[in-house]
Amino acid sequence: MAVVLHSSPLLWTRLAALVFSCVAFSVAVHGARLNHGTGDWCIFCWAFSFAGTLLVILVELFGLQTRAPVSWRNFPITFACYAALLCLSASIIFPLYFLKGSTGQSEVRDYRIVSTVFSCLATIAYMSEVSISKAHPGEVSGYMATAPGLLKVCETFVACIIFVFISDTVVYSRHDALKYCLAVYCICFILSAIIIILCIGECTGCLPFPFARFLSAYALLAVILYLSATIIWPIFNFDPKNGGMKNRPYECSTTMGLCVWDKLMAVAVLTAVNFILYLADLIYSARLVFVSA
Repeated sequence: MAVVLHSSPLLWTRLAALVFSCVAFSVAVHGARLNHGTGDWCIFCWAFSFAGTLLVILVELFGLQTRAPVSWRNFPITFACYAALLCLSASIIFPLYFLKGSTGQSEVRDYRIVSTVFSCLATIAYMSEVSISKAHPGEVSGYMATAPGLLKVCETFVACIIFVFISDTVVYSRHDALKYCLAVYCICFILSAIIIILCIGECTGCLPFPFARFLSAYALLAVILYLSATIIWPIFNFDPKNGGMKNRPYECSTTMGLCVWDKLMAVAVLTAVNFILYLADLIYSARLVFVSA
């Protein structure tokens, strides 16, 4: 089997991301002494990014793109975008849990600082890969390389973070309006995930209706649903008239990690973020001239 090696900025960016993510999780596993579940999440982010990047490099190195069971126009950039978001989350979470409040010099602290630095470098490398790989005006590319495709990745990632914060039923079980918000998050996440899977699997042509029309209709529906959730969630969580709590409780200052009120506020902010993402998705979808190859 012939090895195909074409030196390009994209290849060097992927190699940099591969090295940075490898160093981040290797150093953390070796000497960072992670005794918290959050550390496992960070290691997963770095290891998953490393493994996926290695797979992409090997497939292109051996020229196996045409034999891959996925669309190679869509898969690498989709993975790079998820890897950038995963490493970004690890770069924020890891120092908050393992460096915040630590003082003095110690070998364990040095290992944690190194992991944080290389996590940030990996994030920059993956963002650079997405910037290089994304569709440019006049180019024929896959849907996931366009702005709406990349927004779909961000939308599903933000939704996953929301699910983490509302995993405790006490967050949404107090009122039916909050259950409606949960339904909004689930419906939009599932539909966005289906769109991504259809694009990566090159199954968009199997739909009984035009894919572009479905994208526009779904983007409009998602904007309406998230707009309602953006309004409803704060009203029933922070308005005292509806059983909410306007100010942050004192107990939250002494609680390790995030208290219930903090989680509610995080969900409110992330809901607004996803609403903006879906709104941008709708605007881009209305303007986009999608050329399928």
